[in-house]
Amino acid sequence: MLLVKLGGSILTDKARLRTPRKTAIARLTKELAGLGDDLLVVHGAGSFGHVLARRYALNGPAKSTKAKGAAVVQRDVRTLDAFVIDGLLKAGLAPVVLPPSAVLGLDDGRVVSFDVAAFRDYIYQGFTPVTFGDVVRDRTRGVAVCSGDILMLELAKAFHPRSVVFAADVDGLFTADPKRTRDAQLLLSVGPADLAQLDLGPAKGADVTGGIETKVRRMLEIASFADETIIVNGNVKNRVRDALRGRIVIGTRVVGGH
Repeated sequence: MLLVKLGGSILTDKARLRTPRKTAIARLTKELAGLGDDLLVVHGAGSFGHVLARRYALNGPAKSTKAKGAAVVQRDVRTLDAFVIDGLLKAGLAPVVLPPSAVLGLDDGRVVSFDVAAFRDYIYQGFTPVTFGDVVRDRTRGVAVCSGDILMLELAKAFHPRSVVFAADVDGLFTADPKRTRDAQLLLSVGPADLAQLDLGPAKGADVTGGIETKVRRMLEIASFADETIIVNGNVKNRVRDALRGRIVIGTRVVGGH
């Protein structure tokens, strides 16, 4: 079993509302074909989700006014998902969409229900399940944002994949933000004891999923359920494909507490 997350930063221009990077989507979805193993695909929301989710405060307390915002964001992330599905179809795969709003529930941001049977059934039938960052039911908040990383963790728990690949817009995890710090050093491997080496600054821009610290901690947890977990640069041609095939690539290997 292979599990991959295509980050919103490589599928979209995160600085421009509802702006897909169509060439990148076509290339990445093509790289997911012919891997010779069952595949689960998760993708981020990028500029189709974060901007308006923040504007409508969808991670805040329950308010009647959140319904309209949630509906708009759900529509937008499904628009992005359609681009991903089209790419996978053109690559020869048989993708099936499993929206988080239909299979997962939260309570104050914590997962309380997840329909893993839907994923198992579709995989058994030869489909490639696809899910994504979305707005879902929350018992306390009414609705809340469910990040792609939350879905990655739930799927890793359920399937114990051979390989988990995170496709980001940088080569991996660094000692500091490589986009802001010229001498930032790529970390080849990161475990729980290495968190002190990382500059876990606040999320930039419109990110509504908790920032880099939340992401790294979740990756460490995911790694405890997988044989290998690696973060690679999805903007480099064939790096995602090669990582999923088990080849040696530039990136950061995440080591959990097995």
